[in-house]
Amino acid sequence: HEKAGNVAAAQFLRNLVAAVPYAIHTVLTDNGIQFTNRTQDRHAFEHIFDRVCRDNGIEHRLTKVKHPWTNGQVERMNRTVKEATVKRFHYDNHDQLRQHLQDFIDAYNFG
Repeated sequence: HEKAGNVAAAQFLRNLVAAVPYAIHTVLTDNGIQFTNRTQDRHAFEHIFDRVCRDNGIEHRLTKVKHPWTNGQVERMNRTVKEATVKRFHYDNHDQLRQHLQDFIDAYNFG
């Protein structure tokens, strides 16, 4: 996504909740600012991503800081996608990258 900020992350979760035919009970994210502000100030305002989780009855868990292996499956998938795309090809624009990512995901999921 071109704008990977907190509003985009929250909207993605809203869209996911609306799209899937089952209840999402738990979401595990890293500690990026698009997902949380808990690591900076425990008394800060409620983050928009946390609010979407609360509104939908979803528990929002965070990985340990500096422990990417806590989210090992996602980290491995990210590596696989990078190796098949941006580490092998040059893209003239975001649209080319976006199309190649979609082609890769389609082949991975259905190929």
